[in-house]
Amino acid sequence: MLFSDADDSLALVADLYELTMAQAYLHESMFAPATFSLFIRNYPKDRSYFVSAGMEDVLRYLEEFQVTASDIDYLRSTGIFADDFLEYLRDMRFTGDVYAIPEGRLFFADEPVLEVTGPIIEAQFVESFIINQINLQTLIATKASRCLTSGQGRGLMDFALRRTQGIDAAMKVARSSYLAGFMGTSNVAAGKRYGIPLSGTMAHSFITAFEQESDAFEAFVRSFPKIAVLLIDTYDTVGGAHKAAEVARRMESRGERLRGVRLDSGDIAELSKAVRHVFRKVGLDYVNIFASGGLDEFGIADLLERGAEVDAFGVGTKLGVSADAPWTDMAYKLVSYNGRPVLKLSPEKRTLAGDKQVYRFVDSQGVLSHDVIALRDEPGVADAEPLLCKVMQGGRMVEHQPSLNDGRETFLDEFARLAPENKSISDPAPYRVELSPALRALQEKVEREVVAREL
Repeated sequence: MLFSDADDSLALVADLYELTMAQAYLHESMFAPATFSLFIRNYPKDRSYFVSAGMEDVLRYLEEFQVTASDIDYLRSTGIFADDFLEYLRDMRFTGDVYAIPEGRLFFADEPVLEVTGPIIEAQFVESFIINQINLQTLIATKASRCLTSGQGRGLMDFALRRTQGIDAAMKVARSSYLAGFMGTSNVAAGKRYGIPLSGTMAHSFITAFEQESDAFEAFVRSFPKIAVLLIDTYDTVGGAHKAAEVARRMESRGERLRGVRLDSGDIAELSKAVRHVFRKVGLDYVNIFASGGLDEFGIADLLERGAEVDAFGVGTKLGVSADAPWTDMAYKLVSYNGRPVLKLSPEKRTLAGDKQVYRFVDSQGVLSHDVIALRDEPGVADAEPLLCKVMQGGRMVEHQPSLNDGRETFLDEFARLAPENKSISDPAPYRVELSPALRALQEKVEREVVAREL
C-alpha cells in the first residue's frame, strides 16, 4: 500500500461499519473470543477451483496493526465516535490466532481459506483489509494458473503493470502470477521486492526512434548481447524476421546468440509459423519466438490449437484485471462467538457455523479426489491431509512462514495433481466437496435453535 502521509497507517483501510460495530461492542462490554471464516461462496464462470494467495500481506498487517495518533485525530474530527472508543483504539493491537490454507494450495467454494479467532472487536475490525488482499491475489493467481494450463509448458511472463488498477494491484499481480507458475515479470519494483526474475524486450517507439529497423536491432544487441529479444512487427513481421536473422548471424560471428524475437500484433498463429520458417532456413532454430498482445488463457489456447510456433507468452491487461472474471463473492463471516456457534440463514448467503478444518483426499495415483469440510476439533479424518494450518498465535506469526518460492513449488506440485477435467478453461468439471457428519449435524442443530428463537 502507498500513502502520501508518513503518519498514515493501514489500520483505517476498513469500512466504516467495522468501526461503528467495534464501538458498540465496546459499550456492550463484548470482548469474548469470536471466530470469523473467510470463504468464496461460488465460482465465477468457467472456474472450478481457486489458488490461495495474499496470506503474507495479511499476516504482516495483523502483526503490525496499530491505530496511530494521526488516525485517532482523523476519527475524532468526523464527530462519529465516542472518546472512550478512541482511547481504546489507541492501545489496541491484534492478539488473535489465525488458521489458513497456505499460499499456493488449491481451495474450493465454501471452504474456509482463512479463519481468524480473537476478541470480537479485533477480529471484526480487520475484515476489510483481509478481504481486499486475499480476494485480489487469489483472483489473479487463479487466472494465472489457467494461463499455465493453456500454455502447455511454455513460459509465461507478467506484462500487466501499466494496466492494472493501481500500483499496489500491479505489485500483487506480479507476485500472485509468479506464485501460480509464471516465469517472471516486467515490473522492476516487483522484481526488487519479491525476488521475481525480470523479463522484457523493447517498445515500438525504440524501433521508430531509429532511421532504419535494422539500426534499432543492432543498437539493442550491442547493449544486451546476452538477453536481447527483438520486437519485429513494427512495419512488417516477416520482413522484421529476416532482418533479425541477419543480426543473429552477425552475433554468431562474435560468439553471441540472439535470445529471441517478439510478435505483438496481427495473426500471431500464422505469423509465428512464417517467422519460424525464416529462422530454420538459416539454421537459427535456437531463436525463441515470444508472443504478446491482449492474451490470456483463451487467447493462448486458441493460438496453440491453430499450431502457433510460440515458445513463450507475455500476458498483460487481461491477467492484471482478471478480465473474464474480475470479482469473486468472497465473504468474512462470524461462525462462533464466546463458544456459541452462529450462522446466517439469508437466502443464497447461508453460512456454516463453527470453527473448521478442511481435509483433502487423494486417490491411489496421487490425484486430488475430494475435500471434506469438518469441525476444527473433530477427530482427524483417516487418510486425509488437514489444510488449515496455524499461521498466527497471540498476534504473532508462527516461527516458520513459507517463502514465495516455497509457495510456488507447492502450487506447481499440487496443480499437477488436479485432474485435467477440473482444470479445463471452459466448463470444467466440479471438484467434490462434502461436509463431515459432525459439521452437518451442527448446522442442523444451530438452524433449529435459530428458527425456534427468531422465527
